[in-house]
Amino acid sequence: MKTGYQGNIKTLGFTTLAFFITFVVWFNMAPFMTTLKRQFGLSNDEVALLAVANVTLTIPARVLIGMLVDRFGPRRVYSSLLIILSIPCFTFALSNSFTQLMISRIFLALIGAGFVIGIRLVSEWFTEKNVGFAEGIYGGWGNFGSAAASMTLPALAILFGGEDGWRYAVGLTGIISLIYGILFLRMVKDTPEGIIYKKPKKSGALEVTSYRDLIGLMLMSIPVFGILIFQSFRLWNLNFISSFVFILILISLIGLLLYNLSKIWSVNKDHLREGVPNKEKYAFKQVAILNFAYFCTFGSELAVVSMLPQFFEETFSLSVAQAGVIASSFAFMNLMSRPSGGWLSDKFGRKKTLMIFTAGLAVGYIGMAFIGSSWPIWFAVIVTMCCSFFVQAGEGAVYAMVPMIKKPVTGQISGMVGAYGNIGSVIFLTIFTMVSPTLFFIMIGLSAVVCFFCMFFLEEPNRETVSAENPKDPKTENVVSF
Repeated sequence: MKTGYQGNIKTLGFTTLAFFITFVVWFNMAPFMTTLKRQFGLSNDEVALLAVANVTLTIPARVLIGMLVDRFGPRRVYSSLLIILSIPCFTFALSNSFTQLMISRIFLALIGAGFVIGIRLVSEWFTEKNVGFAEGIYGGWGNFGSAAASMTLPALAILFGGEDGWRYAVGLTGIISLIYGILFLRMVKDTPEGIIYKKPKKSGALEVTSYRDLIGLMLMSIPVFGILIFQSFRLWNLNFISSFVFILILISLIGLLLYNLSKIWSVNKDHLREGVPNKEKYAFKQVAILNFAYFCTFGSELAVVSMLPQFFEETFSLSVAQAGVIASSFAFMNLMSRPSGGWLSDKFGRKKTLMIFTAGLAVGYIGMAFIGSSWPIWFAVIVTMCCSFFVQAGEGAVYAMVPMIKKPVTGQISGMVGAYGNIGSVIFLTIFTMVSPTLFFIMIGLSAVVCFFCMFFLEEPNRETVSAENPKDPKTENVVSF
């Protein structure tokens, strides 16, 4: 096809690799959990706390990074993230106590916010006709970094040899992050030649275009802080922090929530009072529905990937290795499913595609709820893979629509949607600790049913409006793209 911007394929490649590296660094601890447990004498609770620390700050970080991207541009923000967060990667590799491990993982959770940066960058380099496919490739192949870490880092640790082989493997990921951050700064541009990078008029909070949307934004901000309060409660309940520290954290988070709400008001009050021109308006309900859609898709994926090996091992009496291989195929589907979701959105419409995937998601999880030991294992795997396709294709369809809402605040919208994906994973995993696997899958399926009905209120992006926000430079048209 002869649509697109010159250099878009190169930019997509550089950006996807950046996302891939962030996920390798983010998940470089997972393959060595048993090694860390043995070498540091960690309890099961301490292992669980490390896992919690590795994801908790990703939630607010995605919102914050989204703001920074819209304000300073993705090139500088992505480079800074890769360079700065190589430091806690090194400190984790050099840790000699549980406290040092814990502090390092808390900071490394921030690198999980890298995903939202590339969403804005890719949207600058592709037109509305193929941005969904491009975002799908970025998300699917970048997401593969977590699986790559599990497959390659143990082998590298063995290659380096000795009990400290894991330190060299983890440290190597930090070196790669540092070097690539410098290269990314030099090799990537925020926009094609002749295209202006549009920034929001004010920074510090998402700009909305009506008082009703203002209330909606405030309400949607509460769970971001609420989930942090919940995680702090879990730390207190496990006796990792004292009652005094928990109360201090609680007061701080409530204070931050109130500050965030006041910032939302201060950023939006003037232009809402003056009136927003029709051409600048967008419906915040679009963002809210996409938040819930990603809550159901990506949130359930993270939760299911965490429990699936144990589920297959216990249901079919498999070995740990066999169950792990079957369960890993759920994540491997990202390579195909997420780009497919974006491509289908480009071809057949954002709303229609997302509705189909949400319906498939509901049917898939309810189908998984009936998997039992009497099933042929091959059929259980097929049902799981079909469900996986709808989950990840749904994620691709969500982010095929995110750049279509309002270009100058794409980073902030992407950050909020991504944060809700992490919130979903925490909630679904918490539910899993309280119910049977069958009920767990049914509850995810029911949440997808609710999400499906929410889709009726979603609006198909107006292509004319999107095109007006992305004027083409004649010098960048008629070049090769997919």
